Amino acid sequence: MAVAKNSELYERLQKEKAELLDKIEQIRARGQPSAERREGSPFGKREEGADEASELEKRLVQEKKLYDALAEVEHALEKYDAGTYGTCDSCGQPIEQARLEAMPQASLCLSCKSTRVKDSRGEWVPK
Repeated sequence: MAVAKNSELYERLQKEKAELLDKIEQIRARGQPSAERREGSPFGKREEGADEASELEKRLVQEKKLYDALAEVEHALEKYDAGTYGTCDSCGQPIEQARLEAMPQASLCLSCKSTRVKDSRGEWVPK
């Protein structure tokens, strides 16, 4: 049964990867500069530039979150291919099946996860 569950999880990971790549592509397509310009604004180019900078910042934050999620999914797929899917990256013990079903890209068991936080680079470090 565990093998069947893991193959279902593998399919979910593949689907999630495709969806993340699609979302990244959509964000990039929306980020292309627009040919239309604001006319008649009393602040002219400064207002326009501030709006564009704000939109760029929002898009970059969204894109980073998607790339981080994609990296987690790809890591889980690599572990699946290597035959180590479902084992904790920290202690090597099995990750709880309920955790994997809730979050197939999980790379830490609950015990290790509770003792760590992500740093600014998105890597797991002790609390």
